Amino acid sequence: MNVLVIGASRGIGLELVRQHRAAHCRVVATARDEAGLARLAALGAVPLRLDVTDLAACAGFGWALDGEAFDTVWFVAGVLNGTQGEQDAPDAPTQGDFDAVMHTNVLAPMRLLPLAAQALKPGGRMALLSSKMGSIGQRSNGGSWLYRASKAAANSVLKDLSFAFAGKALCLSLHPGWVRTDMGGADADIDVATSVAGLCKVVAHARPEDHGGFFNYDGQPLAW
Repeated sequence: MNVLVIGASRGIGLELVRQHRAAHCRVVATARDEAGLARLAALGAVPLRLDVTDLAACAGFGWALDGEAFDTVWFVAGVLNGTQGEQDAPDAPTQGDFDAVMHTNVLAPMRLLPLAAQALKPGGRMALLSSKMGSIGQRSNGGSWLYRASKAAANSVLKDLSFAFAGKALCLSLHPGWVRTDMGGADADIDVATSVAGLCKVVAHARPEDHGGFFNYDGQPLAW
């Protein structure tokens, strides 16, 4: 199997590379810096340098995938907050923080997933790593509202892509759980290996009727 992971230098992205390589998949994976690229190469992946917030790098991404044919594309790149840390409603974020979070979590998948889709095999799978914090239907507080807004918007992006790629690719939005990573923190519920194993199972066993859906790492459907 041939797999692409966008945003794989650490955490969930790196574990996706590790588990796919352990399953003898060929993996192409992106990272922003030399340290991340070295980690990917050490796992046997084909490393690609990509800053998902850089317009020129995103524009050249399609050329870097020329000749590829992927079974699965994962978009993992994301940030939790800007320089001010997590902010709750109604404290307005700065322009800089808004731009940093929205460019990474929303604009980047809008730019890159259509390019990656061109390198998908017919009937391939496209998975966007989102968050239950983006769910409006399950929301019970106004904490981290910039991150929540970005993930709600990312879910909208995935849903719209599911219409554009109907019959060509199976598109899913996924919540990884609260995971013990740099982003999730040490007090999170599950380790990264458990999360990724569940995510891989969800994507591998997704059915045509799941197309355009939002799912937990254990396969449970989530409200938008």
